[in-house]
Amino acid sequence: MNSPRKILKKIWGHEEFRPGQELIINDLCADEDVFALLPTGGGKSICYQVPGILKKGLTIVISPLISLMQDQVEQLTKNGVKAAALYGGMSYREIDITLDNARFGSYDFLYLSPERLETQIFIERFKAMQVSQIIIDEAHCISQWGHDFRPEFRNINTLRLIYPKAAIGAYTATATNEVLLDIATQLGLEKASLHQASMRRPNLSYEVSTWGDTEAEILQFAKSRPIHESGLVYVKTRNEADTWAKRLT
Repeated sequence: MNSPRKILKKIWGHEEFRPGQELIINDLCADEDVFALLPTGGGKSICYQVPGILKKGLTIVISPLISLMQDQVEQLTKNGVKAAALYGGMSYREIDITLDNARFGSYDFLYLSPERLETQIFIERFKAMQVSQIIIDEAHCISQWGHDFRPEFRNINTLRLIYPKAAIGAYTATATNEVLLDIATQLGLEKASLHQASMRRPNLSYEVSTWGDTEAEILQFAKSRPIHESGLVYVKTRNEADTWAKRLT
């Protein structure tokens, strides 16, 4: 029988999990709901992809980022795992074929945007799928403090009504305790296991400056850095971005 570590070695070529990953995987494999607060780059996808390969049935992954969905489907497919994604720009026929394949067990993973949950074609086909787990990436978008970004995230809890036995996994790198509680309430995850890793990133440092003349300070700061360094300046409008690009050049 395959084990999480054997799958990790076979698919990804790693001998050991990162700290905290294996506990999340074990809970999902035991059909337990999980709530994972892990830093960006902390290996969240492994935590649901390994159980999705081990368990019978389909893993639904809801993500707001098309590029991330496409990248993960490409990587899984390259490693011999059956995966597909639904996203904007696909024709009705492409969507129809993908959902039929999911319904008949052709995939281990089906990635989709939260907006897709509201379409009639998905709802009807979803009822006929054999779903083992439902994963929500960027779960902070569900919270009343964050759902303005993608309000359709609020409808995810309807999936549980259709598949009450499917394990739910909510993943985010951005959540206060207040937001965590709100997400748990929205998804009915009050009894879920909470897995929380340190957000500390030793390769990053933070500094706050209460600038007076912002423009002069930015230019002075840029001039003070070594020529080989790179950085980002965030501005409010496209016009400001064009202006600053010219100034810094």
